[in-house]
Amino acid sequence: MAGELQGIVSSNSRDKTITVSIASRETHPLYRKQYTKTRKYTAHDENNEAGIGDKVEIVACRPYSKTKSYKLTKVLEKSHGTVELKDEVTEVIDNGEEK
Repeated sequence: MAGELQGIVSSNSRDKTITVSIASRETHPLYRKQYTKTRKYTAHDENNEAGIGDKVEIVACRPYSKTKSYKLTKVLEKSHGTVELKDEVTEVIDNGEEK
C-alpha cells in the first residue's frame, strides 16, 4: 500500500497522538556529500498503545486535524526502556576536620 512509513516514536505526550521521526540518508546533487534528513509526522493513535522509542508503522489517511494526516497501523518493536543517570554527588566529605 502506498503511503506506509516506518519510524521511531519521539513523543506521545498528547492524547491519541504520537510524533514519529523518520530519518533518511540523502546525497547532495552537486557535492555528492551524504547527509541525514529527519522528518517528523504526527499520527493518530486511537488506543494510546505506542510509547517513546517504539518502532512503528504509520499510513496516510484522511486528515484528523490540521497536522494529523497519518494513523498508526502497528507497533513493530517495543522500546527496551530508557537509561536514567544518577544525580551527581555534590557533598564534600571532610576527613574529620572541623571548620
